[in-house]
This record gives sequence, structure tokens and C-alpha cells, in this order.
Amino acid sequence: MPDPLARIPSRSARPGGLALFLSMALAPPAFAGPGDLDALLEEAVGETIAATVAWRRDIHAHPELGECEQRTAALVARELESLGIEVRTGVAGTGVVGLLRGGLPGGICAWRADMDALPVTEATGLPYASRVTAEWGGAEVGVMHACGHDVHTAVALGVATVLAREEVRERLPGAVLFLFQPAEEGHPGPGLHGAARMLAEGAFEPHRPEAIFGLHVSPNLPVGAIAAMGGGVMAAVDRLRIDVHGRQAHGAYPEDGVDPIVTASQIILGLQTIVSRTVSTHERVVVTIGKLTAGNRFNIIPATAELLGTVRTHDERVQERVHERIEEIAVGVAGAMGARAEVTIEPVTPVTVNDAELLIGVRASLARVVGAANLRVERPHMGGEDFAYFAREVPGCYFFLGTTAPGTEAPGRIHTPTFAPDEGALEVGLRGATFVLGDWLTAHSP
Repeated sequence: MPDPLARIPSRSARPGGLALFLSMALAPPAFAGPGDLDALLEEAVGETIAATVAWRRDIHAHPELGECEQRTAALVARELESLGIEVRTGVAGTGVVGLLRGGLPGGICAWRADMDALPVTEATGLPYASRVTAEWGGAEVGVMHACGHDVHTAVALGVATVLAREEVRERLPGAVLFLFQPAEEGHPGPGLHGAARMLAEGAFEPHRPEAIFGLHVSPNLPVGAIAAMGGGVMAAVDRLRIDVHGRQAHGAYPEDGVDPIVTASQIILGLQTIVSRTVSTHERVVVTIGKLTAGNRFNIIPATAELLGTVRTHDERVQERVHERIEEIAVGVAGAMGARAEVTIEPVTPVTVNDAELLIGVRASLARVVGAANLRVERPHMGGEDFAYFAREVPGCYFFLGTTAPGTEAPGRIHTPTFAPDEGALEVGLRGATFVLGDWLTAHSP
């Protein structure tokens, strides 16, 4: 059998690489090969849907926070190994990397799925709802898949199952690198986490992909619709902390102190002018303060206050200017109030950018799955996604999977206790991912 990882010229060196990808995506069947591989794929997808739903329910009922995904990682590794996929575990702590080698020579692409859950107490009422609790920030909290990572992981397992089927695999060119990532939602500890840590620990070595793909659930879209757009699709994320230092005093004698709570409040109001008065109205910027901590008693003006928040941008120059203004406003307002402010801004993720060339083929592949009318273009999201780190290493394309039952309102948004994706989205995601990977591999075969 020919080596399925035999190197072929890169996309830039091969004539018509984009044209071939696009032609494969536009012309049915999805794959051409002996025994009609397209029909085999359709059959395999149909027979994998039930397992994909079961995996999703199991993972949903047993959520785990970032870098604690021991059970989920064990499930993933066990299923991949049962398919004859080469598996590495313990990447970035609890990450799993699987290499599926096709039976024919070709290129290598990657599919990424995140596995971690959030410190949210579930209120969906589903029979498989999470009852898990864990410690977060020094408190006991509920744990829930409130961002759809259970769907992401189950879909990826389903795709691996479809492509590993013997009659499919022997006709499949190249290879797929499956990346099951921990800690996409972040981790409070120091150092690298999530995608950045997986890359630092060699997730792309020795089988470096030429392209990477992934998806995210979206309650903004109905089941059966998918959004895929170009440019920056997810925002750069910064973590913001402002420490305000005043002077403690009795609450009845405020003139004896410098009130850090009042100062912090003025800083918060001042920060809102960054979006309305500093940056262009054509730019996409969010500055949010999500937590203010100060004091421990009703009649004491405390010595300090702490503000925690986030900054979201889509342009590096705008990002730098926003950082400058946060510093100027916080320090200036605090000084005017007789207090002192210290600003710390920590970059979390860069902008997630979809590669223009990949996007053309991806949209064509997805159009066959959902139809052209259900292939959407959304405005850039202000949420962040560390898929961006992978897409900075190799060309990437990230799309959004509709999860709201048609004709209904979403029961909850992401990161809320009532977020409940309709399970019909699993089949759409499974088919979409299979077509995207299959078209790319076919286009990049000798």
C-alpha cells in the first residue's frame, strides 16, 4: 500500500490547488473513487448519528473544568484507539491527539474540538443534565457544558468514526490529525494553557497539518443553518485588572479617607467613553467590567478596590490604543480622586482569522450539506476563541453550527444555565465536518 503520508507539493507549489478544492466541493459526489466513496460516507454518517448523540449526552452529564478533563479524555482516547487511530494522550495536561491515516497518499489536515466545561450550575431540566460540582475561585460551583464543547467533542468523535470505517479509510487520501483540546475557556494558573500549550508541547509534530478546521455551536442560528465568513470571525481577548488604592476610614467620616469604591465607580464610567469617544464608530470594540470587589463591612470605607474585566477588539492597532486609554483613564481618574490605580492587561487570545482560500472551499462544501439558502454570513463575533493560535500556525477555517430548533427561540444563550442545543445539530455538524475534511483531502491528493 502506498504511504498515505507521502509528501506531495504544497498547495502553493501545486497548480490549481484552490481550483481543485473548489471543484471537488462544487461537483457532487463529495468524493470520487472506487466503489462510490460518497455513498459509503453517507451510509457511515447515518450509522454514526446515534453514537454521536450518545457520546454528547454522556459528556454533557459529566462535564469537567479546564485541565481536569480526565474522564472526557479517557473516553476520547478509548474510542479513537478502538478505531485503529494512533493516539497520544497527556498533551497540554489532558489533551488527546489522534492521527487517522487514510489508505492513499495525500496531504494532512487537522480537526480541532475543545473538551472543557464552565463553572455554571445547569438549569435545563434535561434528563442528562449535569449534577457535577467542583471548586472554582475558592468556592464550590456547579459545572456545565454551557458553551457546547460536549457537542464539539461528540461531533469530532463521530467524524473520526466515519472516516475510520474500513471501506472509507482505504479510499481516503492523506491523513487527519484530530486535536481534542483542554482548557479553551482558560485556566487560572500561570503559564500556557489550551491551544497555546498544545502547540508548545508538540501537538503539530511530527505530522504538521497543512490546514486546520473546527466549528462552534451557535444558538443564533436554527438547526440546519451554518455560518462561515471571512476575515476576523472571533475577537482578540484581553483580561483586565485595575487595583485602586485609597485610604481606609470610618463610613461616617469619609473626609478622613480616600474612597476606592467611589473612585472605582468613576473609573468604570470613564472606561465607557473609550468605545463612544476614542475609537472610530466603524471599529468593533468592547470594554466590560464584570467584577468589582471591595470592603467587608457596611460602615467601613476600605483601603482598596479591585476591578476585573475584559477587552475585545478585532484590530491590533485599535487594541493598542484601547490599552493606552484604559491606563490613562484609570490612573488619571484615581489621581484626581486622591487615590492610586494600577492597571494590568493580560492578552488571552488573538483574533481568530479565517483563511480566505480555505473559506471558499469550506463554504462550497457546507452548501452541499445545508443548501445555499442555509449557508449564512454573520457579523464578526466579539467572543474569543483560542483556535486562533492553531490558525496562526497553519491556515485555518472556523464555522458556526446552528443549534436552535427551527421556529423556536433558543432556551438559553452560551455561558448561561439554560443553554440547551437541539440534538438535530449533531447530524448537521457531523455531515458538515465530514464533507469539509473529505473535500480538502481529495483536493490535496496526488
